[in-house]
Amino acid sequence: MSDAALTNTRHNDLLPMLERQRAAFVHAGPADVAQRRADLRRLKAEILRKRSDIVRALRTDFGQRSERESAIVELIPLVQAINYMIAHVGRWMKPERRHVSAYFQFGRAWVVRQPVGVVGIIAPWNYPLSLALVPLATAIAAGNRAMIKPSELTPATSAVISQIVQTTFMPEQACVVMGDASVGAAFSALPFNHLLFTGSTAVGKKVAEAAARNLTPITLELGGKSPVVVEPGFSLKRVAEHVAFGKLTNAGQTCIAPDYLLLHESEQQAFATAYQDAVQKMHPAGYADSPDYTAILNQHHYERLNGLVRDAEEHGAHVIRMGSDSPTDHVLAPVLIMNVTPEMAIMQEEIFGPVLPVLTYRNLDEAIAFINARPRPLALYYFGKNRNERNRVLTHTVSGNVTINGTLLHVAQDDLPFGGVGDSGIGAYHGKEGFITLTHARGVYQQGRFNMAKILYPPFGKITDIITNFIIRR
Repeated sequence: MSDAALTNTRHNDLLPMLERQRAAFVHAGPADVAQRRADLRRLKAEILRKRSDIVRALRTDFGQRSERESAIVELIPLVQAINYMIAHVGRWMKPERRHVSAYFQFGRAWVVRQPVGVVGIIAPWNYPLSLALVPLATAIAAGNRAMIKPSELTPATSAVISQIVQTTFMPEQACVVMGDASVGAAFSALPFNHLLFTGSTAVGKKVAEAAARNLTPITLELGGKSPVVVEPGFSLKRVAEHVAFGKLTNAGQTCIAPDYLLLHESEQQAFATAYQDAVQKMHPAGYADSPDYTAILNQHHYERLNGLVRDAEEHGAHVIRMGSDSPTDHVLAPVLIMNVTPEMAIMQEEIFGPVLPVLTYRNLDEAIAFINARPRPLALYYFGKNRNERNRVLTHTVSGNVTINGTLLHVAQDDLPFGGVGDSGIGAYHGKEGFITLTHARGVYQQGRFNMAKILYPPFGKITDIITNFIIRR
């Protein structure tokens, strides 16, 4: 990696970088569809060329991260998203014809999606590649320029991102800002035309406050405690397999990971057995040296997770540890926690690790009430066969997105918007919704040569009164 890629950006350089991109945007105007597709193809080609460097950097940052998992959760979604944009951006860019009132016939109206200008992107550490470059690709597809601030907690991956962007784009089109939290704070205070942040709710509030000073539109992709609701009588084997997949992918360091499970009170023991079996089948060789298991990012988060488990145990929960940890490498084996109560610390914050609390209900109304008494989550998962019961849960709760009889996979659907609501986020992106988010809907009306509205021009008379009263009374 070049020294330049690892150099922190000075605070005083941030505004000139933004102004250079803004001036280039005004001078060149929006790129046509051919240029946008070409830019996306070049980005994709450079990502694929850097594949080995990407995987190596992710392993360096996490200490232990599966090469296959990195390909599955970082590269595949990123490449698929770029392919989807290349295929569809031409249709998204076409003007959309709109209805013209009968009183303005012979006129025409349409909406043009206009690039907003320069987009700021603040990426998190948990999926540092895809959550930096999918927003970048979206900004490019929408015809914008972009500045990216990757996480300082994943420096090796941030350096590779910087190299990819430097190789693919001129700095007037896209560039990477490196630095610590103070640089991130200064970045969020820049007068972007749009700011997209992915991270925690606490930091998201600070970003929103900084952006508000400039009236910068924002998209906040946050997190929260995403629940799993299990219908009584549904196959616990299926539930366990899918929840284990969602909970253990990236060792649970996923914003849409199943955070806790709501289960009928009669099925606790059966689920505990099924979950342990599912985890064992996924990772039969253990965790400390497993090529398929990811470590917790750093010692701070490793100790935080262990603190949550200890607190639950001290307050009467039954803790089931499903393997040996490696404290020196901050590898945390999966943990299942039964007899959980809402007052425990583990139910007060997003877990972001391979720890699954299980709570029980007597009927689905209790489960619905439990979810609604808490901040709205980024994702909700429902397992069941009864359509009426499922619809009741989905109708009477509010969340970001939903996967039914599975976990995580709604995020892989490029034609679905992705975003939270309330404490879990503001706005959405991915696919067409991302294009819409990063463009301005510019309404255009073209007056016809013959137009009935002329009758309403001064000087007014009786005919004006007749027409006015007719329109009002319709």
